[in-house]
Amino acid sequence: MTDTPHLNSQWFSFPDIGPVALQFGPFAVRWYALAYIVGLLLSWWILKRLVARKEAVFTAAQLDQLLNLSLFGIILGGRLGYVLFYNPSYYLSHPIEIVMIWTGGMSFHGGLLGVMGAIILTARQHKIDLLRLGDHVALVAPIGLFLGRLANFINGELYGRITSHPVGIIFPNGGPLPRHPSQLYEAGLEGVLLGLVLVWLYRRGAMAHKGRLVGVFLAGYGLSRALVEMVREPDAHIGFLFSQFGLGITMGQMLSLPMIAAGLWLMFGQNHRAGKAKG
Repeated sequence: MTDTPHLNSQWFSFPDIGPVALQFGPFAVRWYALAYIVGLLLSWWILKRLVARKEAVFTAAQLDQLLNLSLFGIILGGRLGYVLFYNPSYYLSHPIEIVMIWTGGMSFHGGLLGVMGAIILTARQHKIDLLRLGDHVALVAPIGLFLGRLANFINGELYGRITSHPVGIIFPNGGPLPRHPSQLYEAGLEGVLLGLVLVWLYRRGAMAHKGRLVGVFLAGYGLSRALVEMVREPDAHIGFLFSQFGLGITMGQMLSLPMIAAGLWLMFGQNHRAGKAKG
């Protein structure tokens, strides 16, 4: 008996949306760029409200600076992260294409490092506690993740492996068989679920424990990504890592391991050390 799904079923049809969200003559705004813009603006608006309610460790002007630095960090870090983590040999042979970000190729883990750099610079310049500033950013980070994964889905990229499960979708560039909509899984886990957990912790007073929201975000994202990578199609030019040792992990899973470790340390190890210091 075969597992192959019935290909005539409209259940598996990919929605015909197109990669361009807005078109103004020759100028086009793609869904992925719109996700960046809307995610940053919503995050800025929420943090601005915390400033107005005197629940933030920074001023409105400092928040504006952090927003600009974060945008730069996301673009620069995301691109360099993709170049270094996912395709260094190609870009070593074609260095001019490193700056051609419109051709695609961004890494979340690289973008995260870029945002961390923006947080560190802002904290040092204005003498703000680094972890407390990070907690505020972590609170709103799932917004951008959610929108970014929806943009991945609309673009028909970063899809999952072939499946016979009813949730499978035939992606335009994924061959004739239905695949896991792994982008939607990630949007649900990294965006919705993680975001709700962080908001719940915030309302329960998590800000009183500096670094806790950062820890939950890092560990939560790392675990979510590692789980979804089990059904996500690995990059064709990389495949599975360490398969010769019987492991077969993906690059996304390997890059998420340090995040999980750092997150768990911030959630538990640092609090334990702080408790011993008080004693």
